[in-house]
Amino acid sequence: MADTQLMKEIDGWIDENWETIVSEIETLVNIPSQEDLDHAGEGMPFGPGPLAALNAGLDLCDRLGMKAENHEGFVGTADYPGADDSKKICLIAHLDTVPCGPGWTQDPHKMTRRDGFLIGRGTLDDKGPFVIGAYAMRYWHEKGVQFPYTMRMILGSNEETTLRDVEYYLEHFGEPTFLMTPDAEFPVCYGEKGIYQGVFTSGPITDSKIVSWKAGEAFNAIPTDASVTVAADASQLPAADGITLTDNGDGTVLIAAKGKGGHASQPEGTKNAIGMLVDYMLDNDLVSASERQFLELQKTLIDDYTGAAVGVAASDDLFGPLTIVGGMVWRDEDGTLHQSVDSRYPTTFSCAQFEEGLSATAARFDATYATDNDTEPFYIDPNGQEIQRLIGVYNDVTGDDRKPFTIGGGTYAREFKNAAAFGPEMPWVEVPEWVGPMHGDDEGMSEELLKTTLKIYILAIKEIMAIEY
Repeated sequence: MADTQLMKEIDGWIDENWETIVSEIETLVNIPSQEDLDHAGEGMPFGPGPLAALNAGLDLCDRLGMKAENHEGFVGTADYPGADDSKKICLIAHLDTVPCGPGWTQDPHKMTRRDGFLIGRGTLDDKGPFVIGAYAMRYWHEKGVQFPYTMRMILGSNEETTLRDVEYYLEHFGEPTFLMTPDAEFPVCYGEKGIYQGVFTSGPITDSKIVSWKAGEAFNAIPTDASVTVAADASQLPAADGITLTDNGDGTVLIAAKGKGGHASQPEGTKNAIGMLVDYMLDNDLVSASERQFLELQKTLIDDYTGAAVGVAASDDLFGPLTIVGGMVWRDEDGTLHQSVDSRYPTTFSCAQFEEGLSATAARFDATYATDNDTEPFYIDPNGQEIQRLIGVYNDVTGDDRKPFTIGGGTYAREFKNAAAFGPEMPWVEVPEWVGPMHGDDEGMSEELLKTTLKIYILAIKEIMAIEY
């Protein structure tokens, strides 16, 4: 049980520093930091945006008194040295973000405060939590505490795409003693489903009626907004819920859909805008026969996120059921259509089983299928000291009695041997409708939850540092 006086001291320190903390989050959120390989180069392997955010994060760490270093633009490190520098207790957060769709009601790179929430791309994933983690480390440094092991913040810049930042880190620095990442849900996650991605590709398209189609922002995000342009007479098309029709004046119509997006690992309760377009085009016969086959395939995939309809349903006791979504669609100049696949899967499934099931499904619609990438499930012992201490801190601070759990999302934790994802989301806490989710439009984070997270992280560092390694 955490000391009551210490709890009060931490609360006071958080209140004293809060406006500065919010301004630091704002600085980072206001930097667009999506991967941009077209403008990558020496020292900025992921493009100028991720580098700018990385440097801003390192500047904050430097001002907080850490030894901060940029490692060729791949990754940053920032340390408060411990008595034994050979052992490192690490936090890792990322400063790159996913792209922003067209459904935002504000500039995603201009953070706003509204009724106790911070709104902007990265407030939740993962710039806000990065700042909270850095200040949790700062608390103990400011108090003059030197722990037995070095406290290190690892600043990632490629988490949302290929994780080359972690690849670089492990190659140059090796495994941390223990690592936490503030990029998931509380109370504490000790395991993550496998992540599998691939692409369906249509057969030859004849007599194409689809003029242009590129929708969705990432494989791992369910789109809120999507649009397609088709050859049609706008005056003959019916209205439909969530669908907007625009006559282009040249015999084509722009069909736009607004659904309810979210992270690929949490499809329940979402409404895929791509699926809405598919339904509208099929219902109103707006595609050629060859296009129809592929849209029927898309519908089969998108309408059933359990994977049963495409032959890949699975479950286990550790992770529960498999999920599968279609996050992106695009059309080549010759009319060929492509649909992405993103699945989060348990220990009872494998890459080979995906390829078998999805290839068989593709063949039913005269399409083909290919794997893009695969990462196997990850977990550590939930009864180990680290997980038990983290869950203890969480329950002490919140007064809850929650248990460690596993997730479908992928975090940095899975890339390391001894690691856990630790907050800051509490999905059971209701938020206003205008607050969007991770990877969604109008992404937002509660200031009160961020304060609670900071308190939890401060105490978690103390607890992990008390373990004898």
